[in-house]
Amino acid sequence: MRVGSELPVWEVESVSAEKMKTTAALLADPTPIHFDTETVRGLGLGDRPVNQGPLNMGYVMNAVTAWAGGPERLRRLRVRFRGPVLAGDHVRVRGSVTALREEDGVRLADCEVVLEVVGGEPAVTGTATVVVP
Repeated sequence: MRVGSELPVWEVESVSAEKMKTTAALLADPTPIHFDTETVRGLGLGDRPVNQGPLNMGYVMNAVTAWAGGPERLRRLRVRFRGPVLAGDHVRVRGSVTALREEDGVRLADCEVVLEVVGGEPAVTGTATVVVP
């Protein structure tokens, strides 16, 4: 591993509207844009439900921790939500190592990460720090 190393690409071929609905129930999120297409249409947002931010951030976390060797290696994740992910979208997480350093005797890798809608714009951008061997 070195500065500039790319993280393996992590993809969801089709974001699930059913998982959005389930997540809305689990989070007690009453926002209807996550499960009611009539509301989405009425707001002029198209005809597909909008994915929750925590699910989009979860895709980034999954990609980073799979590469790093497990969730216990994630030290920090900071993200910015840039745009929507809609039901049926194909999304991809990419990333690269921006710095390698040692802190308190632990080797760390700092990374830039992005969740992008394939054929569209970035939906989430941010940075992650993970413990590396």
